[in-house]
Order: sequence, then C-alpha cells, then structure tokens
Amino acid sequence: MYEVEVKVPADHGDVRDALESVGAAERRTVEQADTYYDAPHRDFAETDEALRVRRVSEAGAEDADARITYKGPKVDSESKAREEIETGVEDGADAGALFEALGFAPAATVRKTRTYYAYDGYTVVLDDVEGLGQFVEVERESEDVASAREGAFDVLRRLGLDPDEQIRTSYLGLLLE
Repeated sequence: MYEVEVKVPADHGDVRDALESVGAAERRTVEQADTYYDAPHRDFAETDEALRVRRVSEAGAEDADARITYKGPKVDSESKAREEIETGVEDGADAGALFEALGFAPAATVRKTRTYYAYDGYTVVLDDVEGLGQFVEVERESEDVASAREGAFDVLRRLGLDPDEQIRTSYLGLLLE
C-alpha cells in the first residue's frame, strides 16, 4: 500500500471557505512534533527514505500519542507517493532513546498544527508548519498510485488550488534547505 500525497502552499482562510462550500467534513485538529533520525548504515537523504518518531496531541492537550514511521523512497515522479510503514508506541521519548542507542542520530524536529478534513475519499490536511508557513496536503492510501494522484489533483482544483504548485520536498527537507 502506498501513501499518495500532494502538497501545495496555500492560505488556510481561502481553503477553509472552499472546503465548507464543497461539503468537506472537518475531523479534528492536532499538534505534531516529528523527530527525524539519520541512520548509521546509510544516508536517508541519498536513498530518499525517512524514519521518524511522531508525537501527536489534540490541540491544547498535554498528553501525546506516539508513532514510529518509516517512509520509503518516492515511487512516482508526479506526487509524493511512497511506501509507508507505521506503528504505535507507548512512549515517544523511549522510542527516540532506543533509536539513539542503536546509533540513529536525531536530524531535526518538525512542529506543526494540522486540521484534518474528509472529502470525496481523500484526507485534506491544513498544515501550519513552524518556520515554514501554511500548506495543504491531499492524500489517500492506494495500490493504484496514478489514479489516486489524479484524484488528489482533482480535489486540489475543486478547492481552487493549482496542482502545478505542488511541492514534493518534505517539511524536513524544506526546513533543512
């Protein structure tokens, strides 16, 4: 299964209005802190992979859930489609300590506030990323990358956004530029 994602910079006020006009359902708002790790045995920047510990809390809450995610190299030249393996962990700090004990070094932490919407079989996410600004992601999991990508482009157009403005670089990559 692949996570097929397209991301564009966008003003959230305009996009919220568009989401309301097309009948998208707002799901929830969360705060995320994603700590990315460098591997001791290969260069993830060269292999286009990522390993992270994500801590997620409901906006304003102090308790955080934690997940470990591996993202494989992009498999599509027109989107950010890639294999994604994710699992929950009891304690994000312990997961990070385990990675460090094995020689993985923290590379950077990306902090963002995300608001999720459901629309036409896709998840639309409004991201406010610390140090970068506002973005919109349209994503879904699929085995059919091309079809899911074209559907995501269509969702962007219905929201008044231009798929040609897509950014395929991760937030981590943007922060490290």
